[in-house]
Order: sequence, then C-alpha cells, then structure tokens
Amino acid sequence: MLTKDEISKYKNDGFVVPNFTMPEKDLIEIEQLHGNLVENFPKFRNYCPAILLQDERFLKYCFNKEILNIVEQLIGKNFALWNSSFFAKPALNGHATPWHQDGQYWPIKPLATCSVWLAIDDATTENGCLKFIKGSHKDKELKKHKYNKNKNLTLHQEILKSEYQEKNTVNLILKRGQISLHDVYMVHGSEANNSSSSRRAMTMRFMPTSSVFDHNFIFDTPEKKSLNALLIKEIYLARGIDLSSKNNIKSINI
Repeated sequence: MLTKDEISKYKNDGFVVPNFTMPEKDLIEIEQLHGNLVENFPKFRNYCPAILLQDERFLKYCFNKEILNIVEQLIGKNFALWNSSFFAKPALNGHATPWHQDGQYWPIKPLATCSVWLAIDDATTENGCLKFIKGSHKDKELKKHKYNKNKNLTLHQEILKSEYQEKNTVNLILKRGQISLHDVYMVHGSEANNSSSSRRAMTMRFMPTSSVFDHNFIFDTPEKKSLNALLIKEIYLARGIDLSSKNNIKSINI
C-alpha cells in the first residue's frame, strides 16, 4: 500500500515507485510466456502493444492483489484493466522511445489511466531506463506531437521540444521486480539500449470505469492508422462496477 506521502508524490510529480516487488516465481513465468510469444511472433521482438490479445495468461500478473490495492488508492474503487504491453528492449539494439504522452494514443473519454510499469530486468541508464519529465502531467492537457519516421523507435509520436522542460528529467532506475506507476498525461520516453543487457518491462493500463473506452474509434490520420491494429474489443473489470455502464466488460476468474 502507498503511504500518504507517496500518494502526494504521485499527484505532484506524476509518478511513484512503491515498496513492492513482484515475486521471482512470477517473473520467471512472465519471461517464459514472453519467450514463447516472441518465438511465435518475431515481430514482437522489441515491442508488443497488446499482449493480452496474444495470451491471456499474462492477466494473472496484472491482477496481482497488491498492485490492484495500490491502483485503487490512486484512481478509486471502480476500475478496469484495458491493456497490457511488453517493451522488450533487447541488448545491443533495443529501440528508443521518444518523449511522448500515453494519452496521445488512446481512445478513452474522459482521458484517464494509471499505468503500472513492471521491470522484468534491472532498468538502468545504460540499458535505456524509462525517463519522466517531473510534474509534466499537471496541466492535464495533451501537448503538441509530431510524427517521427525513424524506424528504430518503439513509438513514433514525439512531443515538440517547445512543449516540455528537459531539465526536469528523472531517470527511473529500477531493480528487477519493482514497479512504478504514472499518470496518463506524464511526459516520458527512453533511450536506445546499446548495452549487453536487455531491459524488459511489462505495462498494465488501468482506467476508472467512469471513463469509456471507445472500441469503435478509428484513427484516420496517416501517422496513427497503425494504432487501429490494437483491435481491443473488451476490457477487464478489476475492481467494483462499470460506473459508465458503457464499457464492453469481460468477466474473468483469476
């Protein structure tokens, strides 16, 4: 559980690293599932945008009780898991991720999500740890992005340099099994991994059910059309009820 100071840090800074470590047994299982995924679908070597569409066995780790308790403290008692991604960032040539806001990619109204970032490997400055612009979430607005055509990027929407203060950068250095949580408006990114160590991470995206995930939304701009490939048709109720009564909820038993 988060302390009052940690909850305040999340609200003020846009992110928090709680006192939690995923059990080693679970981390080994995640590694095995991801290894099977990449073996069957080599295109996901660097990044899989929606791992639950490929293998729902990853749900077990998203529904870790301690993680759900922490998320509840931040976004309330009624929330759903709407996606989970895997950023593998392999050794020697792991792709960079430009400065961006997650909300630039997501058809959720009103826009709201708490992202849990689980380190499968130690995350260091050498292997391309996540970086945050501290406090960049506070205005609750999506900043101006441009399309970056560089093929060696995980994501291609990049915030204009005039939209953030890089001097406020914080490197998210984590040990294997640690998690961080960050706000949907948080400006973040990561460098390429040219080290000899992989920097694997699994994300879990939780939204309050007062918001609605628009399953029929179509990105119609050329630079965003690839995002329609997510094809998320259902979301998973994690706690409480669907306050909006408009989400396509899938019931599960973990």
